[in-house]
Amino acid sequence: MSWKLMPLGSLLAVLVLSGCTTPSSDNEVTQDAGHSRCDAQAAAFVIGKKASSELLEQARVKAGAQNARILGPHDVMTLEYRSDRLNLNADDNAIITRVNCG
Repeated sequence: MSWKLMPLGSLLAVLVLSGCTTPSSDNEVTQDAGHSRCDAQAAAFVIGKKASSELLEQARVKAGAQNARILGPHDVMTLEYRSDRLNLNADDNAIITRVNCG
């Protein structure tokens, strides 16, 4: 009898967990309107500046990116490529050293 209920229990667990979300961190900006490609050259003006959420948003808008994030040297990041995401790479002092899309 328990074998018959197992698929139902699994389905219930998936439905419950699908409602779980994590709030966006200060180091990631997401814009919901249409998809666009990122232009990292347009955001190169941030290199050498101190990382901040305001600078991240300015760079995202200039690059035409859908999403943007600041990545520190020891941050864990996902490896999927997203042509609409701007990455600002910072050093240990939070100074932007590299700008790329992906």
